[in-house]
Amino acid sequence: PATLGISKMKSAIACTLALAGSAAAFAPQASVPATTALNSAVPEGYDDLVGIDLESGGKFFDPLNLAQWIPAKWARETELANGRSAMLATVGWFFPYTLGTFDSQDVTSTDPMAAILEADPQWWAQFVVLCGTFEAYKYKKALEGKSYTGKGEPVVDYLKGYPAEEDERRKMEMKELKNGRLAMIGIASFLSAHFIPGSVPGLPAGF
Repeated sequence: PATLGISKMKSAIACTLALAGSAAAFAPQASVPATTALNSAVPEGYDDLVGIDLESGGKFFDPLNLAQWIPAKWARETELANGRSAMLATVGWFFPYTLGTFDSQDVTSTDPMAAILEADPQWWAQFVVLCGTFEAYKYKKALEGKSYTGKGEPVVDYLKGYPAEEDERRKMEMKELKNGRLAMIGIASFLSAHFIPGSVPGLPAGF
């Protein structure tokens, strides 16, 4: 039991750090002239990125003034990567609760955190290789001039859903950012409610 508790705590810390890495990218960043949480001026390098909207009062959101150290390109890549991972994690969190588990000899729990610890090491090895393959493909296509962060032809668009018009592309990029940001907040709340019952209003204990 003690070992399981420590493992769960490590998982929670790792997830929290991953989510925290995207905090500075919550909108288009470089040197921040002011120290206020909401700045009307967009730092150099961030002014051509989508991301500023109603949620931040139409102003650049950088309460920790991290934009002065973090390049805009890196911040946007990080935010999108974390947002996309959070969207997948949110689906994965609800899947076993609503649809149950697959026919498996090792993972039998509908508790997402317990399932992580039940998964066979061989599965984790395959998962790491799969993620590495995706990243290598993204890198290869980026060298060919394609983009996985917007502003250019997409690395993957099998359904041909990425618009040809620039304004429609910006709208789609904004939708992905907002969904990713909501998912990051959502998965953080699920983790909080899981490890600290009652910490998130509206979520039942043991969620």
